[in-house]
Amino acid sequence: MKHLLVLNGPNLNLLGKREPEIYGNLSFEDYVTELKSRFSQVQIDYKQSNSEGVLIDTIHIADKYDGIILNAGAYTHTSIALHDAIMAIDTPVIEVHISNVYQRESFRHKSFIAPACQGVIAGFGLESYAMAIQFFFNR
Repeated sequence: MKHLLVLNGPNLNLLGKREPEIYGNLSFEDYVTELKSRFSQVQIDYKQSNSEGVLIDTIHIADKYDGIILNAGAYTHTSIALHDAIMAIDTPVIEVHISNVYQRESFRHKSFIAPACQGVIAGFGLESYAMAIQFFFNR
């Protein structure tokens, strides 16, 4: 059985409330329940933090996972430290985004973490996470 970590960054604790026209009306906790049911053959752990340091610390100890699905939120566009944390581990990471960041403000078009990740999935709503899980499941 594959063991995956879904790791969400800042403001993603507000899903279902924050900008529903972009992010939808479903909380991530409800979506994780749906993912666990949908991918019952995969063990999915979930963590969210608004703190860059907590995200980095979590990545550092993620060696028990077969993969990490990371939505770093706004840290995607600012954090060299997250890039370095991903580079320091052997566990593969997929960067995900709910929205298509390339249809949004230009400052969202640059990802500092993408070069350290196995791949990037963006713009498919919450389904972006399911696509990443499916990738790891098929590996």
